Amino acid sequence: MKKPELMCPIKDWSSLEACKNYADAVYFGVDDLSLRARAGIKLKELGLFVKKCHGLKIKAYLTLNSAIYNKDLKKAEEIVKASKKAKVDALIVWDFAAIELAKKYKIPFIISTQMNVSNLKSALFFKKLGAKRIVLAREMNLKDIIEIKKKTGIEIEVFVHGAMCLAISGRCILSSYLYGKSSNCGSCAQPCRKQWILSDDEGNAIANEGKYFLSAKDLCMIEYIPQLIKAGIDAFKIEGRRRDAKYVEATARCYREAIDAYYDKRKVNLKEELASVYNRGFSTGFYFSVPGKEGIGYNKADNLSLVKKIYIGDVVRYYPKLKVMALKLSHRGIKVGEKIMVEGKKTFIEENVSSIHFKTKEVEKGLKGQEVGVLIKGKARKGDKVFIYN
Repeated sequence: MKKPELMCPIKDWSSLEACKNYADAVYFGVDDLSLRARAGIKLKELGLFVKKCHGLKIKAYLTLNSAIYNKDLKKAEEIVKASKKAKVDALIVWDFAAIELAKKYKIPFIISTQMNVSNLKSALFFKKLGAKRIVLAREMNLKDIIEIKKKTGIEIEVFVHGAMCLAISGRCILSSYLYGKSSNCGSCAQPCRKQWILSDDEGNAIANEGKYFLSAKDLCMIEYIPQLIKAGIDAFKIEGRRRDAKYVEATARCYREAIDAYYDKRKVNLKEELASVYNRGFSTGFYFSVPGKEGIGYNKADNLSLVKKIYIGDVVRYYPKLKVMALKLSHRGIKVGEKIMVEGKKTFIEENVSSIHFKTKEVEKGLKGQEVGVLIKGKARKGDKVFIYN
């Protein structure tokens, strides 16, 4: 049985650094017409980014999945033409204008979950239209997913981890209505993550008592990877194009391990490790039943991880021959043996501190306010931020 493709989210170049040892494919947007407006690769960098992916033997899928209006048609064609030139492996689309452009420029296309494909007839329609793959609606259960896969033969992609949305396939107008920021154009202000109070026209209100009635827990299918593999699903997708590189690294590594463990006939327990990075609590979404109150994070709408990312300072210089970064400890000190993470637009390094120098002398720790030299295996860059997890 062919291994399913593991597809990881890309916020910027550092996300690729974070998942490069685990991902089979990555998905990302560019400056415009993506459902993650503040995350993605600049259009002018597209060729270099795709080349880097291919050099790592990773497939590159570009999302062109926002709502497309008349004013956007020229930009959409510009993106598709650039995608063709850059040799992206496929476009992830749902608007028929984007589908038509993909066909015009002969680029393989994947039907986005935004299309809400949730039945056999729809899947067959898009197969006939020429789709390479369908990302099924997240509201589908496993039984129906298996039926669509068996009866269509088209490649099927599903989400296995990450944020869930209360709206059908994420098509929500609440953010646009309340804040003028359209979720369908990549600018969701996430009103579902706020505390709401029920009131009537006479001013009577029901207190929410600090509860979040609309905040869905994150999807987590790490314990059920064997069932999904046996279902014949072709690609497992991790959500999180706005989350940091550490989240991408941890989720990619855990799902890679879970997939490989199935074929190696090993048992693994990785849920606790996934809980160490950003999450809103976990559920299995719609895979086994329609989620009830157990699928809502009533008590908190933000990160539940007990492991905190602590900023300690910035890289002010990097000496490639010495493999040393000059680190300004503006917020906190560090000591030898402590695990640090260096993160920037193109940087993701995670390792234990092996050596610290202060004013030419080797020391056991650097103090807040000092500029110290830290030996590091990866390539740091000026302006990179340095963190520890605690």
